[in-house]
Amino acid sequence: MAELKTKPTSASVTAFLKAIDNPTRAEDARTIKSLMERLTGEKPKMWGPSIIGFGNYHYKYDSGHEGDFFITGFSPRKKALTLYIMPGFGRYDDLMARLGKYKTGKSCLYINKLSDVDMAVLEELIASSYAWMRENYGS
Repeated sequence: MAELKTKPTSASVTAFLKAIDNPTRAEDARTIKSLMERLTGEKPKMWGPSIIGFGNYHYKYDSGHEGDFFITGFSPRKKALTLYIMPGFGRYDDLMARLGKYKTGKSCLYINKLSDVDMAVLEELIASSYAWMRENYGS
């Protein structure tokens, strides 16, 4: 069984954020860090070399594969600010319709810059997905 590559590390979140070259991406990353800290009540932790995660949960698939992962998080990637909305987006159609300009993957929300989205809607999306994960996976 393959081992999960994205694991918590002892790397400094502050140092990681200070190393972001793009000024807009750096400011957006600091904003999302503060927002996620406030909404989750969790301290940020580096997961792998480039993801900042908040909280953690244990999962187990029917196949027997199991592991631990962050409940929500983000990565200030070069192409887009990537937010991890672990339950996916299917239950959030209303919020997604009001969010603004974005793209999605299975559990990834890709935003070019925070000014492209409605921050109140983004906050509701993060809070709702975090609450859903806590309710369904515990801590």
